[in-house]
Amino acid sequence: MSMAGLTFQILVDDTLAGVTSTSQLIGVVNKRVLSLINDFEDAEWRYPKFQSYLWDNIAQTALSEKERSALVDQSHSCLVAAAQNLKLTDKDEIGKGSEIAEVFLYGLMRHRFGALPVVPKIFYKQNVQDNAKGADSVHIVVDGDDFTLWFGEAKFYNSITDVRLDSVVDSVMNSLSTDKLKKENAIITSVADLDGLSIAANLRSKIKAALDNRDSIDNLKSKIHIPILLLHECPITSNTKDLTDAYKIEIATFHKNRADAYFLRQIAKSKSVHKYDDLNFHLILFPVPNKKKIVDAFVQAVAFYKGQK
Repeated sequence: MSMAGLTFQILVDDTLAGVTSTSQLIGVVNKRVLSLINDFEDAEWRYPKFQSYLWDNIAQTALSEKERSALVDQSHSCLVAAAQNLKLTDKDEIGKGSEIAEVFLYGLMRHRFGALPVVPKIFYKQNVQDNAKGADSVHIVVDGDDFTLWFGEAKFYNSITDVRLDSVVDSVMNSLSTDKLKKENAIITSVADLDGLSIAANLRSKIKAALDNRDSIDNLKSKIHIPILLLHECPITSNTKDLTDAYKIEIATFHKNRADAYFLRQIAKSKSVHKYDDLNFHLILFPVPNKKKIVDAFVQAVAFYKGQK
């Protein structure tokens, strides 16, 4: 997996079976847990570093492939153009910051999993009438002459209590219906972004053939990965001033606990999805000290760049 551009420390990167303390989950397959953290400077969590990561990746999420290509090597122009496409519409506290989570997941998909962006969902869902409901991000990961499809869920919450995890499970399970998966495949094959990727022509043809909605979605299930990003406000992090071993251990333990709680809930509802065991899930957890501070800074930056056109 590529690590270029990923500046956050990894605490846990393992199969669920390898890190769980819950007997029911020890034999579970196709599920992984990834825990990452930011660091500290001058007794403060590094907010500027986090915001920089968002803006370094934002053109990938808010511009089409054609727009990105037209603005290559024009970083300021990319930021201005990307900001024009960002419509920060969430009014309720739970939903605020969803765009931040989507951008962050895009960055992780590129830098951690070596993914190629296929459909910049912020761009499409804010520029079509039906809001392009479905996965928050869609990627293809190429491995030799084969590929995998990644349909991402990205959330930014004030907490990741059990009640909040229930809503994530419901969202993920709903996204895995045959109708929704086929809609995502149709979006991938109908936009020009797939043709713009620098992959071999025979592999591109193979991908398009596999995504053809005339084929059974059952044949694709083993190629589908679901990264589930939970950016979350964290009291442990807000009460910490240094990147100590004790802090790392506490966060890693907390995230393993939350992973157990999440996957127990998801497995309990798995019968609603045909060939559930063929699907691959990646729970990604990242703690922040103060959600409101991050959202406010992001909104202000969007407003600034919108004023630069």
